[in-house]
Amino acid sequence: MLITLAQMDSGPDIAQNLDRIEQLTGDAARAGARMIVFPEYAVYEKPRVDSSFVASAEPADGPVARRLADIAMRYQLVLVAGIVESSDEPDRAYNTILALGPDGDRLALYRKIHLFDSQGLQESQYIKPAEDLRPVTFAVDGTVFGILTCYDLRFPSLASSITAAGAEVLLAPSAWVPGPSKSDQWNVLTRARAMDNGAFVVAVSQAAPVSIGSSLVADPMGVVITQCNTGATSHTIDLPLERVAEARRLLPLALQHRV
Repeated sequence: MLITLAQMDSGPDIAQNLDRIEQLTGDAARAGARMIVFPEYAVYEKPRVDSSFVASAEPADGPVARRLADIAMRYQLVLVAGIVESSDEPDRAYNTILALGPDGDRLALYRKIHLFDSQGLQESQYIKPAEDLRPVTFAVDGTVFGILTCYDLRFPSLASSITAAGAEVLLAPSAWVPGPSKSDQWNVLTRARAMDNGAFVVAVSQAAPVSIGSSLVADPMGVVITQCNTGATSHTIDLPLERVAEARRLLPLALQHRV
């Protein structure tokens, strides 16, 4: 399956971000991609999460989501992207990933569970964690995809629950905050989650300088089979999905040995 990693350098201009999303989706469609994956906060991003994220938030079926659905329909592929979704709290929003099908229908909605209250940042001040902790998955052409977001990669039990729900590919839209050793941690964690679960990890981060870039795909044995540089870019890769069954046969820890 051809998947495009769309490593954006999103900013606070929602209209500009949406136009860039459309441009990259068109490029992916022309490359033959079946799916395009954008980062966390693809439609609204700043170096620090603040009250402006809440002010920018919309319902999951609001104008931003409808524009994304229109783009998915126009280019006839599956589009996965991070939005800021309004919540029932006036001072906090959800950090949400939408998966939209080529017919414009919503395939999945995932609200981030683990919020980044680290490195002097306090995401939970403005973002509300998901209340429903059940794994979020969806299927495309018989392959099951699961969703987690950025800091969630540090929590193995979440990835394991998604795999237990049937996922063969873990999508990880991210805005990995820069800092000492953070690029190394990004690589180690994505590879570990791939090996833990005998699954592909498709990890798409925001570009530098707001994030580290370095979007990658780790195969079910933890081998990085493609990785972007730090700047805004996109890359289309044909996922060798047969490696999932092979890895789970050789190392059946994900579904048979785990207790």
